[in-house]
Amino acid sequence: MNPEEIAPAWRACTPSRYRLAEGARWADGSLLFVDLLRGDLHRVRGVGAGGPELLLGLRMPLGAVAPTVGGPPGQWIIAAGPGVALTDARGDVDWLARPGGRPDRSMRMNDGACDPAGRFWAGSMEVAAAPGAGSLYRTDTDGTVHEVLDGLTVPNGPVFSADGSLMYLADSATGTIRRHAVHPASGTLGEGELFASFPSEEGRPDGMTVDDEQNLWVALWGAGRVLCLAPDGRRLRTVCLPTPHTSSVAFGGGLMFVTTATHRLDRPGPLDGAVLAAMTEVTAPPVQPFGAIPEA
Repeated sequence: MNPEEIAPAWRACTPSRYRLAEGARWADGSLLFVDLLRGDLHRVRGVGAGGPELLLGLRMPLGAVAPTVGGPPGQWIIAAGPGVALTDARGDVDWLARPGGRPDRSMRMNDGACDPAGRFWAGSMEVAAAPGAGSLYRTDTDGTVHEVLDGLTVPNGPVFSADGSLMYLADSATGTIRRHAVHPASGTLGEGELFASFPSEEGRPDGMTVDDEQNLWVALWGAGRVLCLAPDGRRLRTVCLPTPHTSSVAFGGGLMFVTTATHRLDRPGPLDGAVLAAMTEVTAPPVQPFGAIPEA
């Protein structure tokens, strides 16, 4: 059965157009997103609400962020540059690990998110997307960073089920999404299984989110689509956008938000690179914060 296809009335939330807007997250009544290649974190409060507000300017690639609990006000955990760090509004960076600082390859961090237990998961990739050069890292709430998967190329996600027992991880380069069982207490991954695959003409799976019905929403880079998949893998709904490079998706405040990009577009159109919003009845949990790190 073909999924329902809809084309909402999209409006730009941002006057600027971004080369690579990514990492859409709903937090405290507003949308967070990153300008990945510039290394900026922005906040926008919706269509016609002003902004966006610049929260961080790191001057290195910034793949993903999450707020922290138990730390100083305004603290974030970030997947940025060569590793995972804590930072604040001043942009001071306290590295927890820099696994991408390799002499043999030019690596950077990419997408990431926290699971319901407060652990931060983020992927790495080689800047030219060398096959199999990337990895997935888990940062536990004590600040230790562990490599949990390797052999990835362009990891995106991960995102988690409400109870944290399942993780979805896309590899955009291979057009696949795999689903892994997660041990809720330890964060140990099961072997994983193929959940969805996409031929190149359907676009590449990029940023994702899980809604309150446990459906998976996937931004399909290069296709101008966001796809909704049921937990059993059925394609439920396709949402069409007026720009090809859709990079992440989030829900909040009665709106569906999609980040887009001008990256690798020879002639960007008027909405390419904007953060777009449309009205929706779909709801999803807000961003999960990173757990407190005990003081030394």
